[in-house]
Amino acid sequence: MGIVIHLDTNLLIDLVTCHSPQVAMVRGWLKNNTPLSASAVTWSEFCNGPHSKEQKDAIHAILRGGIHPFTADQAEFASRLFHKTGRKRGSHADCMIAAAAFCSRQSIATRNIKDFERFVPYGVNIIKVPTLS
Repeated sequence: MGIVIHLDTNLLIDLVTCHSPQVAMVRGWLKNNTPLSASAVTWSEFCNGPHSKEQKDAIHAILRGGIHPFTADQAEFASRLFHKTGRKRGSHADCMIAAAAFCSRQSIATRNIKDFERFVPYGVNIIKVPTLS
């Protein structure tokens, strides 16, 4: 498997909000057969809903790159990111998602650009999905 794109929670939510303009970017990746994945942390955030069982099943089906468990190595890297980026309150889930993508050698696609850019100096690659109006 070549490039795999790790989706942030906001994009999974966008996919069940059919009118979100970001859906076109994700559809492009799917059309090009680019595998999409998520971490168990991302999946857990998404499962907090609200969404229907059908929506959840549909999102699960497009994650051909899988939903990956959160590992001890990822936990340690997430902790380092948390400390190196100022121990920002409420940021630990973002650190975990960034660590999961980094340790899986995947770029993370997100609309949450401001919060994820701070991880770039530590090797995390982000794909910026602009918020379109």
